[in-house]
Amino acid sequence: MEPLVEYLAKGFLLMLTISMPCVLIAAGIGLVVGILQAVTQVQEQTIAAAPKILGVFLVIVIGGMGFINLLRNFFTEGMAIAFNHIPKNDSYVLASDYFKYTTPFKDEMKDGFKNQSDIDEIMKNPGKTPFLDKNQKMKYLPSPRTPMPRPNLVETDKILGR
Repeated sequence: MEPLVEYLAKGFLLMLTISMPCVLIAAGIGLVVGILQAVTQVQEQTIAAAPKILGVFLVIVIGGMGFINLLRNFFTEGMAIAFNHIPKNDSYVLASDYFKYTTPFKDEMKDGFKNQSDIDEIMKNPGKTPFLDKNQKMKYLPSPRTPMPRPNLVETDKILGR
């Protein structure tokens, strides 16, 4: 379990590493624009948005390849853990016939399958709808709506030109 928790922690640190420059640039630009707006007494909210967007875009363009390399290394490490480390560790992997020797719902299923004969019948006749009891079978009734419903009063007036 330790490698998985450690990998999760690395993922959180990677998320902070990638997002922190963008957040800090946006906060810094917001602070500078806020000071300029306070000095000039121009209180327009849209003025602060454009420089923030531009600054974050520049951070992503400049650090993009570095961010991609960090994500690629993280993904490669995750695949190595998933396919090399975990399958070799017996405490993580169940045997292929695990459920053959265990009964997870033994207490809930004391009497087994009550309708064993129905299951055999279903297996012999695929495609037929199974019903536990003949009373459960409902009759098929067509929909009460016709394919072309009658127009309502307003539509009738429009059709007749009233």
